[in-house]
Amino acid sequence: MDISERKITKIAREVGKFTARTMKAEGVGTAEFDLIHLVRKNPGITQSEICSLLGADKGAVAKQTANLEAKGYLRREINPADGRSRLIYPTELSQSLKNSKAHIEALFYEWLLSSLDEAERREFSELLDILYRKCKEESKSGFPNITKIINERN
Repeated sequence: MDISERKITKIAREVGKFTARTMKAEGVGTAEFDLIHLVRKNPGITQSEICSLLGADKGAVAKQTANLEAKGYLRREINPADGRSRLIYPTELSQSLKNSKAHIEALFYEWLLSSLDEAERREFSELLDILYRKCKEESKSGFPNITKIINERN
């Protein structure tokens, strides 16, 4: 039984909706942000690799990449290993977008937690940190424990 009623997911979803809406007003959609994020994590990536990693259509990625380049978030360089393809890199503007997204999320969470007093915020933060560390440890090890639980229940 999930006593949390998936409320962490539900809160994150609402923050995501607000962040997406705010970023859309800045001219960047969620699919574009996913592409920018991927390029920031993998500078010098090819369009083909983007398609593979995002599981996206080649035409859609080509259009998004061109739009993001025109908006100044990405730049392309000739691939020295293959003159026919281009390597895609983030620009400084894409890095500021990352900070902008983090800033929007931080303000939302700050507002959300403002209904708690200082002791409650501190306790919540400590408990959340315990859950976060457990989650990251599970993720880094390839999710063995949760995979076992799922397999046992199916």
